[in-house]
Amino acid sequence: MRFKQKQHTAAILMYHSVSPNANPKNRLAVREETFERQMRFLIENKYNLISLSELSDLIKKRIRFPVKTVSITFDDGFKDNYTYAFPVLKKYKIPATVFVIVSEIERAQGDRLSWSQIKEMQDSGLISIGSHSLTHRSLKSFALEEDLKKQIIESKKLLEDKLSAPVDAFCYPSGDFNPLVKRIVVEAGYKLAFGTYVNENSSDTDLIALRRMPVVESDKDLFILRLKLSSLFYNPLLSAASRIRKIKNFFIKA
Repeated sequence: MRFKQKQHTAAILMYHSVSPNANPKNRLAVREETFERQMRFLIENKYNLISLSELSDLIKKRIRFPVKTVSITFDDGFKDNYTYAFPVLKKYKIPATVFVIVSEIERAQGDRLSWSQIKEMQDSGLISIGSHSLTHRSLKSFALEEDLKKQIIESKKLLEDKLSAPVDAFCYPSGDFNPLVKRIVVEAGYKLAFGTYVNENSSDTDLIALRRMPVVESDKDLFILRLKLSSLFYNPLLSAASRIRKIKNFFIKA
């Protein structure tokens, strides 16, 4: 089988929790050792690691992505992003974006980032901060547009007031959005927004519906990570797996 390489592609990796004691059953967590191994792999294999703002500029200008372009993101604002991931990113000088659930900053359970930690990461020049809404509730579930706007607009304002810096990136909770949600995101002043669906991005990708690749602990096998970062192989395999699941479900229901 021959696969045709798509042009102008870039991968955005999506992490959540990074911890030395990550539960293998938790698909939202990777071990600290795994994360550092992956970052070292990206550096040693000369991936073009860029910030989301740089990626956004390339897309807006319709500029061909350099070979092996990758951006790093984190969702939810776990405290371990600061404790374990941030030192690794500093060690390898890798830019990243952390999308925080604003109402959960400094929450009582102690597992989320504090304002001082967020500010320190931002001030490093490596980490940018984005909004993951106020409460992480699915934005398609709000009956009133006023409540929807609060999730999108107020979260941006709170972050900008606290950090004294513009917040240009938004991450849809659970990846859920519709035309109304997208319109409000644009009106709020965000320059780019992200879902959770899997695919690479191209020079004509919608900046308010950027795609990402989730990273899980099983990706400690660097061959799997390499496949994920290769649109030459991974996306055709993903499409084939999806077709197989649909066929399987058809026969189960039958």
